[in-house]
Amino acid sequence: MSDVATYETRRGEIESYFDRTAADAWKKLTSDAPLGRIRSSVRAGREEMRAFLLSLMPADLTGARVLDAGCGTGALSIALAARGATVVGIDLSPTLIAHAADLAGAAGFGHATRFEAGDMLASSHGRFDHVVLMDSLIHYEPADAAAALATLAARTDRSIAFTVAPKTPMLTVMHRAGRLFPRADRAPAIVPVATDRFGDRLESHPGLAGWRTERECRVTSGFYKSHGMELVRS
Repeated sequence: MSDVATYETRRGEIESYFDRTAADAWKKLTSDAPLGRIRSSVRAGREEMRAFLLSLMPADLTGARVLDAGCGTGALSIALAARGATVVGIDLSPTLIAHAADLAGAAGFGHATRFEAGDMLASSHGRFDHVVLMDSLIHYEPADAAAALATLAARTDRSIAFTVAPKTPMLTVMHRAGRLFPRADRAPAIVPVATDRFGDRLESHPGLAGWRTERECRVTSGFYKSHGMELVRS
């Protein structure tokens, strides 16, 4: 199967799950609503990773155009707009996109944000100074994730900040179990990535010539395990 077919198939699974099955749970996870112990640890881990990704961006983004690829409920988009950026938030879920637009408007950043349901890789979104992808690549195989980053790099002038799911024994077992026992209502499997090898893959990818990997950060909070990375145009 080609990389394009693999990416598109996976994209359809993600769209179906997050828009039809998990939208309400995702809204709650990314809000201040009370949560149980496990989901609270996930929320804490996501907040830590979001802070790291934001730390990779200039404190003053006035005049910058930023893509929040896989924006979910728009927390990163709102934080970037607060720094002065014009933000385009893209997500596969129309339900989450509508919620993100409502939250941005309520926060006073409706004028600086534009939210659309669709493919984060579509060329119609235009060029950007910075791109951020928080947990947007974790359901894709490494080759597809690298290809997605290369596609975005062709329309990005300064930096790309993103996360992958680091390869751990627990994630590896869960990934294998998901392949053996698929279930229609299960979330798309998270694909564990050997981060060192993935970094090498990015360095050698022809579509990323002229880019280099810089800062990285590993976050572990209960069931939330994430590895943040930064690509910078040389």
